[in-house]
Order: sequence, then C-alpha cells, then structure tokens
Amino acid sequence: MKHSTRLAAALAGLALAVAACGGGNDSGSGGGTTTAAGSPFADLSGQTIEVAGAWGGSEQKSFTAVLNDFQSKTKATVKYTSFGDNLQAVLGPRVKGGNPPDVAFMPNVGILQQFVAQGTLKPLSTDATAELDKNFAPVWKTLATVDGKVYGVAFKGANKSTVWYRTKAFDDAGVSEPKTWDEFTKALQTLSDSGVANPLSVGAGDGWTLTDWFENVYLRVAGPEKYDQLSKHELKWTDDSVKKSLTVLSQLWSKQNLIVGGPSGALQTLFPQSVTNVFGDNPKGAVVFEGDFVATNIAQETKSKVGTDAKFFDFPSIDGSPTAVVGGADIAVAMKDNKASQEFLKYLATPEAAAIWAKLGGFTSPNKNLDASNYSDETTRKSAQALVGAGDAFRFDMSDLAPGAFGGTAGSGEWKILQDFLAKPSDVDGTAQKLETAAAAAFK
Repeated sequence: MKHSTRLAAALAGLALAVAACGGGNDSGSGGGTTTAAGSPFADLSGQTIEVAGAWGGSEQKSFTAVLNDFQSKTKATVKYTSFGDNLQAVLGPRVKGGNPPDVAFMPNVGILQQFVAQGTLKPLSTDATAELDKNFAPVWKTLATVDGKVYGVAFKGANKSTVWYRTKAFDDAGVSEPKTWDEFTKALQTLSDSGVANPLSVGAGDGWTLTDWFENVYLRVAGPEKYDQLSKHELKWTDDSVKKSLTVLSQLWSKQNLIVGGPSGALQTLFPQSVTNVFGDNPKGAVVFEGDFVATNIAQETKSKVGTDAKFFDFPSIDGSPTAVVGGADIAVAMKDNKASQEFLKYLATPEAAAIWAKLGGFTSPNKNLDASNYSDETTRKSAQALVGAGDAFRFDMSDLAPGAFGGTAGSGEWKILQDFLAKPSDVDGTAQKLETAAAAAFK
C-alpha cells in the first residue's frame, strides 16, 4: 500500500457518480445474463455497482474514463469512492456493517489475503478467470490466489526496479547506463570523480525505500524461489542468501562519499527530497533508485523533463542474474456476489480496459496483451515493457507481503533495522539476526 497509494489524494469516503444515467438496485448474480449489443459483456441495464479505490485527483479522472467505457459496454451505472490512504479506516467499518462496496482495489497482496481470511471476498467467476489466464503471466494469477481460489485482477502495476539519473551528469562524466552491479558502482565513482561529489541520493528517512533496495538485491542474489520462501518466512533471515545480499548493499552503503549527505544525511532525507536532490534546481546528486512513480515526483516537483533531463535504467544484474522485476499492483476484488461485479473484473482483465488509462499517462499495466504503443510516452513504455517482460520472474514487493509489524511500520521491524544497517553497514551478521528476530515475532 505504501507505494500505490502515495500518489492518491486523501479523499476518503467521497463517493462520486461517474455516469448520469439512471440509478438502479444492486442485482444478484442471476441478473444481467443477456449480452449487450456488440459487446462481449453482459447487458447490465438497471444495475448499479460501487467501486472503491485509492485514486484521487488526476488519477481518479483517468480511472473515470475506464469506468465510463465499462458503462458504455454494459449499460451499468458505476459509482466510485476514493479511500485515499485510509483503506482500513474506510472499508473496515463498512465490511463490519454489512455494506462493503461491490468492487475494491487492494493495494497489496497482504491486505487481499487478510480480507479473504475474514470471508469478505468473492472468488473470480469462470469468465473473469479465463480472461486473466489469457492476458497475464501466471505469476499474476498466483499472487491473487488463496487456498486454490482466484480472487483478484491486477489492473494498475508498478515497476520498482528502476534507477533514475540526471542525463546531463551522465553525459558530462561520459557515463553510460550500467547493466551490471559492478558497472553501477563504477559509474557512481566516475560521477564522483567528475564533479558530482556525492552522486547517489537515498531517501532513507522513509524506511520503505531501504526495503526496496534489499528486495531488488535479494531477488538477483538468491533468485525467485528463495525470494518466495523468505517472503513467507519459510526461510530464516539468517540464511546465507540474506547475508550475501546485505554484504552487496554494505559494499555500496559503506562508501559514504558516494551518498548525498552520507548515511547520516540519507537517514534525514524523505523519499520526495531524494528525488529533488537529483532533479531539482540545485541538484546535489545524479542518481536515485526507486519505482516508476519517481516520474510523477519529477514532473510535479521539479522543472526537469522526464525522457530528456531524467531517464532510468533497469536495476542492474548481480553475478549474471537474469532479468527480474520487483513491483506492486492495485488488485481489483469482488466484495459482493453479483453479476455486475464479476463482469467488471472480467473487463479489467482485458487489454482494452488497460489501453484507456495507458493513453492518458501515469499508468503501467501488467497485461501482456496490451499493445505498448498505447503508452503516451517512451519512458512509461520502457518501464511497462520491463514489467511485462519479466514474466514469471516478477515478484511482488516483499515487505508488502509481510505482516505490517515487520514489513510496513515506521520506526520498527524491517524499516528500522535496515535504517540502522545503513548507519552501520559493516554489521551484516547482527543485522541478519535482528531481521530474523523481528520476522519470527511478526509471523508468529
């Protein structure tokens, strides 16, 4: 949730009618069995569904275009409610009161699993599952599967394996986009030697940025299978693969001269500032690692132009590791059992639904059958192609899969332990033990 909802305005509880067409009562799964003329979807005339998600502002405007297309295809009426950053606060009481929205977007797999455990979610229909199978790599279905039942469609994705750089700094230093970890660290040193004294900006004041660093390194050091095991705590955090990954990070983080402000300065830097450190009017650094949402921060908070002044390269390979992507997604789920909800989920699994938002910008789809030409700019297209191209080597953000006490709480758990490690990157064994102790307590 920490990444996917950051860009959404906090409009909790605000319900907006997307269409002016007539109302109608929620209809059970037996209704709307005829097909709308010229559409592969059911005729849902007279039926109304409520869809809840994190998006507000410009994102809500773009998503409204998606809803309008669904309404046009099915004759349904859709109302949208934004819960902003307050999913639990908004949806929790509604679920307890027996009045959840028909469809909601879960910002991570952990929350989806939590709602399944509560008996709140409805499995996908056969038709919706078939559409999912047709358009997505199997890993996306697996992510939304609990006890053999599929519950969700990943609609809006995020590529968190992107490293952003100021093109002028690279050009002045004669540095090209690195492909490997060794090339990456050498490029940072070359940038430092050429005049950008501290080239790497790290927003370590937000502990989640450091979990993203670890996850990308770990996926490349240990591989997808061990990544899955560690994410479920089937593998201890004292495993050699964890220590090797921490050692890789240590070799970079111990070079204080390469980090803007050194580790102590990084620990006082929040994520937005880490971006403006590189792309603002008076840049201090030249490189910042984080997800594809960095592009939005650049566009909204600096004068730099994405695609010209600011570009990205894929997180580098380590010891010959194959292409891999760590990321996230907003996953649509049914909270009520009716035909309209299932038709909407089926619709979201189509490339046609993804194309609408892709053309408007600020969107990445994990749908493999979405033609990349639909993306409005080359930078987004490149990020999306990397996300889809990873196939089953895609892995969901590990900290978002963990209990919140370990993977999602400021000042404690993984966030705090990795912040302490940045401050003292030589303590690999001690850090691994601290991570294991915290994980064991949280998963218990």
